[in-house]
Amino acid sequence: MAALGVTHLVKRFAGGVVGVDDVTLTVGEGAFTALVGPSGCGKTTILRLVAGLEEPTSGEVRIGGRDVTWLPPRDRDVAMVFQNYALYPHLTVRDNIAFPLRVRRTAPAEIVRRVRQAAELLEIDALFERKPAQLSGGQRQRVALARAIVREPALFLFDEPLSNLDAQVRAQTRAELVALHRRLGATMLYVTHDQVEAMTMAQTVAVMASGRVLQEGAPMSLYRDPASLAVAKFIGSPSINTVAGRSTGARFEGALSCVLHAAEASGAVLAVRPEHLVLGAAADASPATVTLVEPLGPESLVRMRLASGEELVARCAGEAPWHIGDHVRVGVAEGRGLCYRASDGSRLL
Repeated sequence: MAALGVTHLVKRFAGGVVGVDDVTLTVGEGAFTALVGPSGCGKTTILRLVAGLEEPTSGEVRIGGRDVTWLPPRDRDVAMVFQNYALYPHLTVRDNIAFPLRVRRTAPAEIVRRVRQAAELLEIDALFERKPAQLSGGQRQRVALARAIVREPALFLFDEPLSNLDAQVRAQTRAELVALHRRLGATMLYVTHDQVEAMTMAQTVAVMASGRVLQEGAPMSLYRDPASLAVAKFIGSPSINTVAGRSTGARFEGALSCVLHAAEASGAVLAVRPEHLVLGAAADASPATVTLVEPLGPESLVRMRLASGEELVARCAGEAPWHIGDHVRVGVAEGRGLCYRASDGSRLL
C-alpha cells in the first residue's frame, strides 16, 4: 500500500472543455477515500489520470512518494476495478483472476497461491470452472475484485463498481468492500455518483462539481457542516430542504422562518435536513399542506407544500399521523438551520 498525492491537476480536452480544474487531493496510506458528484463532474477523469489512462494538461500525480505523472499504467503499481467488470468471456473464473499474474510471468506456484487466497477471501473459490456468462452480477464483481487483489498493488482504484448491481446485492457488496479494506489495509480511491455509497463506505469523502473539489472531509462532517449550498444539496437522502428568503443576522425570514446566527443578506437560502423539521403547533411555525406520506417502517417521510409553493420533506419517527391534504404547521429545530447566499451558494456564517 502507498499514499496517493494529486497536486494542481488539470485536464483540458479538445475544444477547450475542462474535465479537471486544479484539483489537489491526498489519500493517506491505507485510507479509503471516495470521490462523489454528479455525472460529468470530473471524478472518473481523475481516476483515469491517476491510473495513467489519460495524460494531464498540468499538475502532478505521486504514488508512494514517487512521481508517476508521465509513467505508463503498467509502471504505476495500481489495480483498477471497472463498472462493467471487464472480464474475459472465454476464460474461466480461475483464469480471469490469474490473468494479470500470467502477463507479468509470475511463477506458476505463486499464481496458484495468490489466486486461491483471493478467491477464498471473496468466497468465490467454488466458481473456479465457470465462465462469466454463468455468473450473477454480484459474482462477476467479486471476480473483478479478486483479479485486482492478486496483483497486490500499491493502490486500488474503483470506478463506480456497484452501479450495475440490484439494490440488495449492492448493499451487501458495500459491506463486503468495507470489510475487504479493513482486512487488506489497502489504499483505495473510490469513484461514485451515489452519495449513500460514499457516506457508508469511505473514511474521507470529496464532493466534486464542474471539475473541482468543493469540500473534503469525514462523511458526517460534510453532512452536518456543508460549506456550500451545492454540497448541502448533494449530501443526504432525502435531499436537504431549501427555502428562499433573507437573513437579518438574527433570523431567517421567508415562507419558513427560524432563529439564526449568520451574516445579513437580502438574498439568502435556508437549508434544513428532513429530520430537523418539526411538525407541530409552535407559535412561529409556518402553515403547510401534506402532499404525500411515505411509511418506511421505523420512520416516515412527510412531504408538504408551503404557502409559497416551496416543497419540504420531513423525517418522522414511526408511523406519521398525517394524511394527504392535511394542514400542518412546520418549524425548524433550534440551531439546525443552515444559511447560504442566494447569489453564489456560499455559507453565511
